[in-house]
Amino acid sequence: MTTKSKRLKIPRTHNGNIKLMLIEDVPHLGKQGEIVEVRPGYARNYLLPNSLAAIPTEHNLKRLERYKERVQAALEAKIADLRVLAEQIARLNINIEANADENGHLYGSVGPKEISKALKARNLNVEIEMVKLDGVFKECGLYEVPLNLGYNIETKVQVTVLRAVEKR
Repeated sequence: MTTKSKRLKIPRTHNGNIKLMLIEDVPHLGKQGEIVEVRPGYARNYLLPNSLAAIPTEHNLKRLERYKERVQAALEAKIADLRVLAEQIARLNINIEANADENGHLYGSVGPKEISKALKARNLNVEIEMVKLDGVFKECGLYEVPLNLGYNIETKVQVTVLRAVEKR
């Protein structure tokens, strides 16, 4: 008894290239969900083994759509969380103590690293890269610091740089 295995027909173009559906974004080739034309060796040796592309069957196209919907829902939830975080940060006034002389000139400086650390101390997950300062603060005072939390969500936090009290 012989059984014939069904072999999936790979769509080819008139010049011998293979049509594939991208599962992930591939640099210099295309975005997720696009149908692209590639050389057979590139498909066989790189895209298909690394699960970056699949043969564009009806089943695979449906799976990709469901996956895109889940990714979009997760992205919308993340953006909503970032908006809530931005509202929390906008209401804050952060105090940072630094060594300074009697005139309020800092011996060092206060920059993005210190601001991020002060926000993390209040359980607000703000990375150093999110703090958008042109320079650093070299004097005591009240400053308004812009933050970019990602996905075009921006806010500002009030930062007060205070002279550290000497401990004896």
